[in-house]
Amino acid sequence: MLTLKYITENTEDVILRLAKKHFDGREVIEKVVALDKERKAAQGAADNALSQVNQLSKQVGDCFKQGKADEANAIKAQIAQIKEESKALSEKQESLEKEITEILLTVPNLPNNDVPEGRTAEDNVVEKTGGNLENLPEDALPHWELAKKYDLIDFELGVKITGAGFPVYKGKGARLQRALINFFLDEARNAGYEEIMPPTVVNAASGYGTGQLPDKEGQMYHATADDLYLIPTAEVPVTNIYRDVILAENQLPIKNCAYTQCFRREAGSYGKDVRGLNRLHEFSKIEIVRIDTPEHSYESLKEMIDHVENLVKKLELPYRILRLCGGDMSFTSAITFDFEVYSEAQKRWLEVSSVSNFESYQANRLKCRYKGSDKKTQLCHTLNGSALALPRILAALLENNQTPEGIRIPKALVPYTGFEIID
Repeated sequence: MLTLKYITENTEDVILRLAKKHFDGREVIEKVVALDKERKAAQGAADNALSQVNQLSKQVGDCFKQGKADEANAIKAQIAQIKEESKALSEKQESLEKEITEILLTVPNLPNNDVPEGRTAEDNVVEKTGGNLENLPEDALPHWELAKKYDLIDFELGVKITGAGFPVYKGKGARLQRALINFFLDEARNAGYEEIMPPTVVNAASGYGTGQLPDKEGQMYHATADDLYLIPTAEVPVTNIYRDVILAENQLPIKNCAYTQCFRREAGSYGKDVRGLNRLHEFSKIEIVRIDTPEHSYESLKEMIDHVENLVKKLELPYRILRLCGGDMSFTSAITFDFEVYSEAQKRWLEVSSVSNFESYQANRLKCRYKGSDKKTQLCHTLNGSALALPRILAALLENNQTPEGIRIPKALVPYTGFEIID
């Protein structure tokens, strides 16, 4: 959530930067500024009323001492009236604060100045490419056919048990999935991330804290009886560890990682781009989360990007890194870099990670703050990234490593799988 202070002091800049996300913010931002002026006026009047009450209260005591009971009682009646007016002013102030907050929850984060202009994914900027494309034969199979051929994943059984988008991993498919999870967690631990095992359901306050609510409410599975939500990513529970917390500066940066199942309704998704593992309702993902100071957060962002790049390199996958344009960024992000790996059998790029700096946007919602050496309390910066999401990584591994003898396992994974080939 944007801070009210920044909005009131930089109104035109806020409106201009929101436009880069293709959010027309003039009306809503000007309304916030007007409501804040009204709030300040109510607060000033309430403070003035309190000062009057204090002054008149002294006069009451003096009047009683001087035997002026009638005058004292008249002043007491005046005090009672001012208190009623003050109560009404306080209620108005509280109502205005609530209205301002409700509006600000609908306003996206400001994009960083380094975010490129653009409206759709077609306008994203390719920052870097790496790895070698495989020269597969013309009859190379997509992963859903490889999964069936080698009995690795049963999509139809998942439909029977739950529904479309909930696959069942079997045999070496399940072992490969578990190998990837352990590999990613070990790599994160070696990079200094502390592992967290959080709940996979969260309350509404956690959803609001990281910005999934109210923006993505329709994309989350909601257990209405208990008002709990299945998490779309471990970012939600892990970042909320620091909700309503004041950290010491020497505790930062905090580095956490977590493996969880993730749940996304993906309403309206259909067609060839969602076949097999390309888009699921339940999937495994390892998330890295950082809490940092504003001065250091962009150095942290670079380290996170380097970490994810190192993972795809070790998996021997062709990849590219994209800097997302304003129109393709998430509601909460200030800047985002996407990682995509190339699927040779499908002849398309598959997104496997998003690494984002949210600057103080989430921290303001969370009231996640730190106290510096100057003893002043200020908002942290929050960052997160997938390191990595498994479904499309698994799809690319199966497709790109298919040979006449079977599916080759990258060297980095062999110690985790216990086998070098799926045949």
